[in-house]
Amino acid sequence: MAAAAAPPQHQQAWWPGRMGAAFGPSFLCLVCLIYFIQGFRSFVWTAVSYQMKDMMKLSPSTSQFLVSLAYFPWSIKPIYGILSDCIPIKQRKRIPYLIISSCLSLLPWLILGLSQTLRTSANMLTALLIVQNLGSAMADVVIDAMVAEAVRLAGPEFSGDLQSLSWSSMAVGGILGNLLGGYALSNLPIHAIYVVFSALPFFQLVSCLFVEDAPKGFQSAIDEHNYVDNQSAVTAFSGKGSSQALGYEGTRRRKGTRKINKRRPLSKWTEANEKHNASVNSSPSLSLRSAFFSLCTAFKQPTILRPMAWFFFSNVTIPNISTVMFYYQTEELHLEASFIGTARVIGWFSLILGTYTYNRYFKRKKLRNILVFAHVGLAITILLDIALVSRLHVPYGIGDKYMVLWGSALADAINQFKMMPFLILSGQLCPPGIEGTLFALFMSINNLGSTLGSFLGAALASALNISTAQFDNLALGLGVQLIGTLLPIGFLFLIPKEVTGLTS
Repeated sequence: MAAAAAPPQHQQAWWPGRMGAAFGPSFLCLVCLIYFIQGFRSFVWTAVSYQMKDMMKLSPSTSQFLVSLAYFPWSIKPIYGILSDCIPIKQRKRIPYLIISSCLSLLPWLILGLSQTLRTSANMLTALLIVQNLGSAMADVVIDAMVAEAVRLAGPEFSGDLQSLSWSSMAVGGILGNLLGGYALSNLPIHAIYVVFSALPFFQLVSCLFVEDAPKGFQSAIDEHNYVDNQSAVTAFSGKGSSQALGYEGTRRRKGTRKINKRRPLSKWTEANEKHNASVNSSPSLSLRSAFFSLCTAFKQPTILRPMAWFFFSNVTIPNISTVMFYYQTEELHLEASFIGTARVIGWFSLILGTYTYNRYFKRKKLRNILVFAHVGLAITILLDIALVSRLHVPYGIGDKYMVLWGSALADAINQFKMMPFLILSGQLCPPGIEGTLFALFMSINNLGSTLGSFLGAALASALNISTAQFDNLALGLGVQLIGTLLPIGFLFLIPKEVTGLTS
């Protein structure tokens, strides 16, 4: 009897040892640390919320506006990616930008922790939070690029390992951040929390000193893949058109127009890649212009523009009043900081459950149906908030904590039914060659829509005269949010009709 075939060598090795041999321990530690910090940010941002409410006595609408403004750097992520791609610092594209981003993340928290004058000034607090988010967003873009390069060059057997490690690190960070955040607020002054959190960006800065731009000497392989990437970009647009592949039947475009659009990208994309290749060894300004040209050429394709327009619109139309609800829960319902942290931990677990449910039962469904389900589900969670604010649950003996806990868990789980299709569709729409930058653009469009929705929520709270001591019109504000949540369903014709979570 013939002996059974031995499993591949990479399956025989212990998983951490195999990952360390492929990517290098220092690179893996840096990846885990950066994604962990992204999740653990809830530890310090909970303190920021209480700083604005209790120490600075800001109104809910003002706090909502300042937090939305502070998160604006996440809406311009492609700029950081293009800079790191096109303007190397001392012939290195990634690590110098990680060092800069680590410093931008570290210094604001130290300043806020050590200077009472600056942390009690609304203008200075907002400015420092903008700088901190600039550092966090830049680090997010750069580490995403490093992970993508490492996965591509390590081989298909490692295709899901780094991504799993990244998301696991972020989930652990989110759970610990919310758990410890509530405990810290009960036992430490807010300025001490800022100083404690600054240790993590400091560790990130130190870790950068031990990592090369390409782990385990992969940088030479990047050059070998450039020709393949450029040829793949041309091939992607020269065969079956993207519109046909994604199934735009039933939408408002003629077949003749589709044929013209199918032929246009080839010449434009070839020209863009030729310019990009010519600019690699040219001046940074030419390289930047080439990168922007390639990005604009790809984004103008209807198969990319129409779905992204829907996701942007679906975020803008929903006024985000989460900060107002935080004020209501703490001022009117008198919920403790430890309970708020526990509710957010439950939210992280429900997020994981929502991801599993989507992958197990929904990814083969049509995308339009999934998005309808997601927005109707989000509308139901808003109805729960309306019931909470209107005190409709009290006659049934349901406690406020149960309403907040399960409402938050349900909202986080259902949100994944919108976020997962967005991530999948974004990945499928990215043509080879500029995947990282274009994907960052997609994420920025989504973030910008959310930011504008937060500004809209701040304006709504101000118009309804919602204050720390006045929540009479909060139910009306939630009603407006409910209408805004259902409104994008009427524009689902922008999403390809037949596309599912598995369509490529």
